[in-house]
Amino acid sequence: MDVKVYNKEGAEVGTVELRPEVFELEPNEALVHQYIVNYLARQRQGNADTRTRTDVRGGGRKPWRQKGTGRARAGTIRSPLWRGGGTVFGPHPRGYGSKMPRKMKQQAIRSVLSDKARAERIRVVEDLQLDEIKTRKVLGILTNLDLQDKKCLILDEGRNEQLHLSCRNLPRVTYSRAALANGYDLLNADYVVITKAGLDKVQEVFG
Repeated sequence: MDVKVYNKEGAEVGTVELRPEVFELEPNEALVHQYIVNYLARQRQGNADTRTRTDVRGGGRKPWRQKGTGRARAGTIRSPLWRGGGTVFGPHPRGYGSKMPRKMKQQAIRSVLSDKARAERIRVVEDLQLDEIKTRKVLGILTNLDLQDKKCLILDEGRNEQLHLSCRNLPRVTYSRAALANGYDLLNADYVVITKAGLDKVQEVFG
């Protein structure tokens, strides 16, 4: 599959071939769903915590003797049955994600990329090097590509600090290094804007 290559002014400057093993697969919706559920679960902080009866201060002494008082047996004032006592089965810090094999993750990302390519929602740009940090310049490039009101994921090879910082104030734009692209950002974007160098990296990593 061939796609057009554009410059920053939005003019067509050539074409580039997309590797079929990355961009021409039959999407596996069940696998993509499993990937997204696991990805979102891993974004949860999981730092909620409660104190059990061993964590609550006090209660080292038995409140009263075992027998003869007419009251129920009690071994500590920090029992969960008492006011100020510990919590039973409360949350503790933990991870919510589950293990997912690397090959399954890569196959899910290939499925999303193939779906984007089939829907013609991939825009390849020569390069996105900026000489200064300027949000207006990124917006101008997207306007030239007729993507100014679309949710876009921008992928570039290496660390493009100027581009990264220039995208921060655009609510519909997300920047990522090509080698670190994840399926959630790809699926969430209306269009994927990728540089030629970024495309080569994506095909190297996921090919």
